[in-house]
Parts: sequence; C-alpha cells; structure tokens
Amino acid sequence: MNSTEDFEQFKSLDEEQLPVAKHKLHDWTHFAGLYAAEHVAATEFVIGATFVALGAKTMDIILGLLIGNILAVLSWRFITSPIAVDTRLSLYTYLNKIAGDSMTKLYNWANVIIFSVISAAMITVSSTAVRFAFNIPAQLNWYPTNVWFIFIVLAVGIVVVSIALYGFNAVSEFSGICAPWLFVMFTSGAMVLLPALSLDVLDKTLPAGWADFMTLGDQSIWTGINSDGAPGIGLVEVIGFGWAANTITHFGLIDMALLRFAKKKSYGYATSTGMMFGHYVAWIAAGIMGAGAAVILGKSIVELDPGDVAYYALGWSGFVIVIVAGWTTAITNLYRAGLAAQAIFFNHSRKRTTIVVGLVTVGIACFPFVFSQILPLLTYAGLLVVPVGAIVFTEHQIFPRIGYTRYWSSYRKLTFSMPAVASWGLGLIFGFGLNTLNVISFYYLFIPTWFFTIAVYTFLASRYGAKETYAQESKEEEVRNENIERFQAEKAKNELVHAKDVSFFSKGLKFVAISALVATLVLACNVLFGSTSKANYIANRELFYTYAFVCTIVYFVLAYWALRRGKSNTAA
Repeated sequence: MNSTEDFEQFKSLDEEQLPVAKHKLHDWTHFAGLYAAEHVAATEFVIGATFVALGAKTMDIILGLLIGNILAVLSWRFITSPIAVDTRLSLYTYLNKIAGDSMTKLYNWANVIIFSVISAAMITVSSTAVRFAFNIPAQLNWYPTNVWFIFIVLAVGIVVVSIALYGFNAVSEFSGICAPWLFVMFTSGAMVLLPALSLDVLDKTLPAGWADFMTLGDQSIWTGINSDGAPGIGLVEVIGFGWAANTITHFGLIDMALLRFAKKKSYGYATSTGMMFGHYVAWIAAGIMGAGAAVILGKSIVELDPGDVAYYALGWSGFVIVIVAGWTTAITNLYRAGLAAQAIFFNHSRKRTTIVVGLVTVGIACFPFVFSQILPLLTYAGLLVVPVGAIVFTEHQIFPRIGYTRYWSSYRKLTFSMPAVASWGLGLIFGFGLNTLNVISFYYLFIPTWFFTIAVYTFLASRYGAKETYAQESKEEEVRNENIERFQAEKAKNELVHAKDVSFFSKGLKFVAISALVATLVLACNVLFGSTSKANYIANRELFYTYAFVCTIVYFVLAYWALRRGKSNTAA
C-alpha cells in the first residue's frame, strides 16, 4: 500500500477524531492560562456564598481548601494527563475504542446535556451582570419574565458560541487574555471590601494581624453556623468539596479533551493555576466580597446574586468580571459539548455540531432556574461520569500491567461492550446507593465508586475476551498509528507557520497592558492599607471603582491588540 492509499482513509475524518498532531501541541503556559481562566469563574461568587451558608469555619476554609485543591491538581496530573498525552485523543473518541459505539453514544449524549447545561448556566450568570447594569428586574422564576433579559442572553450567548467554534486555540487564547485580569480582580475585590467588614466587626478599617483576621472571619464570614442556625460542615467536608468539585474533569477524564494538546504529562500540574489561584484564592475572596457587600447592603450573603457582589466590590469592573468569568467557563464547556456531539454525529464537523449545541444552550440559558441548580448539577454529574473514567483508566493503565489486552473490544469488533455498560450501570447503582444510605460524606462518594468500577470492569472484561492475545489486530493498530503520524507530518509541511512576533511595539503593548493590572492592584492596596477612617475608606473605594474600570479597558484593548499582532504575518 502506497502513501496515498495509506492517507486516504484519514482525509475524510475530522481532525478531532484523530490524535493531536505533534506540530499542534502546546507548552505549559497555554494550560496555565486556560485553567486559570476557566476556574476563576462566575460560579466562584456562588460557591463563596455556599461555604458561608454551609457554616464552615475560617480555619477549615483556609486549610481544607488548600488540601482539597492540591488533591485535585494531583488527580489531573496522575490520572487524566498520562492517558491524554499517551493517546492524544479526547475521551469521547477514545471511549469508542474501548466500549464500542452503543455505550459511547449514550455517554456522549449524557455529556452533551451536562456541558450544555453548565455552559447555559454560565451564560445566564453573565447575563445577570448586564441585567443589573441596565436595571432589568432580577429573574427569580424558573422562566424569564422580561423580554430584554432574553435579548441579553442571546447577545452574551452569541459571543460564547462564536469563540467556541474556532476550537482549542481560540479557547486557549481567549482564556490566556482573561486569566491574569480575573485573578487581579478577584484579589482586588477582596481587598476593597475587607475594610467594610473590619469596620463592622472590629470598628477599624484594617485588621491588626492574623488574630484580628481570624476574628473577622469567624464573626462575619465563616462563622461555623449554617443558614439554618445549626453547626456547619467541618474540615473533612471542606477538603472533600475542594477535591470533588471537578471530579467530572479529572477522575471522569473529561479533560483529556484539553490535556491531549500537552507536550508533556507533567503539564497536568498547570491545573494548579485554576485550583490554587482560581478555586482557593477566588473562593476565599468571593466569601470576603460577599460578606462585605452584605454589610454595605444590610442583607444576608445568601440573598445576593453575583451582580450585587461584583458591583460593590469592583464598581463597573464588577459587571465586566461577571460577564468575562461566565464567558470563560461557558466557552470551555461548550467546546467540550461540541466535541461530545461531534463524536456522536461523526459525519459532521465539530463546528457544525458546536453551532447546533450552542443554539440549544443559548435557549436553555434564557431560563434562570438552570443557574440556581448548578451546584447539585455539578455534584451529580461528577458521580455520573466517574465510573466511565474508571473504565478507561482500567483499560489504559491497568490492563497492560496485568497481561490483559488493551482495546480488546475493538479488536473483537464489538459495537456493544457488555462489560463496559454493565460496569457503568453497577458503578452508578453503587455510588448513588451509598448516597441514599448516607454511608460516607457525599463529597467522597467518587472514591469508592471509582475503585468499585475498576474491580467490576476488570472481572467482567476478563470473562469476555480481555485476557486473550490479539497479535494481528495489535500490529494493525500499530501500523495505523504510524500512518497517522506520517499523514499529519505531511500535512504539517503545507500549513503556514507564523513567525513569532518579537517587535518592540508589541512588547510595548504587553508591557502597558500588564502595567494596567499592576495599577489595579496598587489602587486596591490603597483602599486596604491607605484608609485611616470610614470617610477615607469610602473615598478610596470610589477612586478604585473609577480607575480600575479605566485599567480594565486599557488591559483588554492592548492585550487583544498584542495578540492580533502576534498572529499577523505583517508583524515586524
């Protein structure tokens, strides 16, 4: 068979159905920006309030979230990243080699629904900020009650769908611009509203030290008493919350779709920007911002929506942060939903499936109830996909080590893998059964469910053919992978490679953009450390509101300009 015949079979496939080509791999900075932006999201405002409502204590928050988020980073590094880098495939495509068409389609449909709803919720959150800015009434029913709110959702949704259409590079570039700004704004918001809390509890604008800060936290933010007036969650639950919040993407292996572009398995550590700067810092900052806004408005923190909190923490920049934070998460999840849909309708391109899924997602986003149920959705979605992640982990990592054959179901040309389907079903019964019996904390259910599914799948697969040797099929698989590499290498020769932009002007744009972020932090520090009285604090806060918004505009304009110059062939 000559090269033309070898390559012909790959030309009709969408590139998303093939392993990522070597020339399209990215370094760790792409993933650092991507995860930082995705996990500093509009939901952080809600989760910050959730810890308050659940009655966590200050020390449990500080220590528990640190441990939980470190465990999450390690899960990405040692569970998701190795499989993603080995295969260079998304879970949606890889699962088909392991479990056959029937289960893969069922699972991908589940993922289309899950990620469409998550994306819709984030679009709704972004729309609440715009609603707040234009004085449109809050949408408290399960359905929209204002036609202008629907138009706002459509406008916000169009941006999300447009960026997701262009694939991983567009998602990564957008996230890379947003990530530094999001982190600066969450940090600044906490600094701006901490004096309001300190004045209310300590009768001074700044806690004198660690003891004062702990007193402030215990009395006004994380009091240890939940919204029902009973003792709240403890350290173990906080650790579990931090670890389990993203089980759908690490133990569930959904983030193979992103990490398949990583040059090295160690880039799984880049998720720490999302976990440590995003979840850890942002959840704590959101709690401080929510409590501060509640003091200013004279309301309970659980009564506030993201628009309220963001406005009183950041002024007009607060509207931007809710919109952008919602966008970054919505875009990434819509990209995942489009991949899952494309794996189902493999005769259509990912762009086409993303458009269709995007239109449905925007329609769902018009109904505010989606956002109000986002936390239960994330929790149950994680438990739903963890058994599938366990099946893939077993096949990829365990089978070769115990003498079983990887891809045995594919070699047997099975369109329906009974071991995989049965293991998934039994895993769900086991996990949700433990939840019903209340055997252990809900946050840790994914751990026994994962191990249970591994044991069940190993046993069932051994009875259906995984123990057998498939020498000829394995050789054909090896040859096919070699042909794919040759095909992609040949294709890469004809692709235009842009020279890196190292011009002085572009460097100047980036320098001024970063300077705008530094200026924002300086303004926030002035509010926190330069306010000697209540009147002085209010004046400094208003100064921050004004100039932080100017810095925001400067940053985004110049950062985007520098990005466009970097992609242009005309850059000097």
